Amino acid sequence: MSGKERQKQLAREHYERQMQRRAERAAHDARVRRNALIGTSVAGVVVVGGVIAATVLFGGSDTKTGGADTGTTPQAAAAPRAFDPASGTCGYGADTDGSPAKNVGMPPAKVTGKPTTMTLATNRGDIVIKLSPDKAPCTVNSFAFLAEKDYFDGSKCHRMGSKRFPVLQCGDPLAKADGKNPTDGQGGPGYRFLSENLEGAKYTRGVVAMANSGAPDTNGSQFFIVYGDAPLSPDYTPFGTVTKGLEIIDKVNKAGVITPGPDDTGAPKETVEIKDVTMSSES
Repeated sequence: MSGKERQKQLAREHYERQMQRRAERAAHDARVRRNALIGTSVAGVVVVGGVIAATVLFGGSDTKTGGADTGTTPQAAAAPRAFDPASGTCGYGADTDGSPAKNVGMPPAKVTGKPTTMTLATNRGDIVIKLSPDKAPCTVNSFAFLAEKDYFDGSKCHRMGSKRFPVLQCGDPLAKADGKNPTDGQGGPGYRFLSENLEGAKYTRGVVAMANSGAPDTNGSQFFIVYGDAPLSPDYTPFGTVTKGLEIIDKVNKAGVITPGPDDTGAPKETVEIKDVTMSSES
């Protein structure tokens, strides 16, 4: 190899290393942006005109840094679609951002049933939620599918809010909720779907709504229960209201959090573990 060729090779290798470092920095920055939960210490809470512009995120690291894959066949990349009343179908799409996932497959497109009640059997008692399948059919359909797959069984609610941000966030099947695990709040089901029921959405005491990855139409499995009145902007799909068990969350809230962030939120000291989720059509 001549000296000129060697110089070209070294220059090419230097350029490739630069590109790799840039790609790694970009991936890191994206993970940091996604690693923001409700009231996280990363993103914090911004109050604009009395409304909390908070990021309710669960996206994050790739699977090799904290994910778990159950070995199911990778889902075909398809764009999520809104509910089609004519066919009674929803469109779910694969989550392609590399977030940690517990893959149990994709919900059926056809909304075959309309459960009206969801019961979270937790280690502290039952939390019963009246669902809104007519207003949020794709959301309720997704929960029915995940409940049938025992997706939530053994999962822990990883984020407890504060006086200015009174929510309990759950639904990350990989969260440890110990105040130490950096990937808490990043796990999902490996698919996403569009937001619903946002017009005039209010997050008052008892409302149950979807968390998202900080961008519209990025719903997965994470959700939050409001135990006060949270002045959030209408960006998170409300799909139900607690009818029983809200006092459980009140008690957990009084116990505080393990390591409060700048916004006073964190993993609850009194762990809330979901043992089982059941859906029914009973009122």
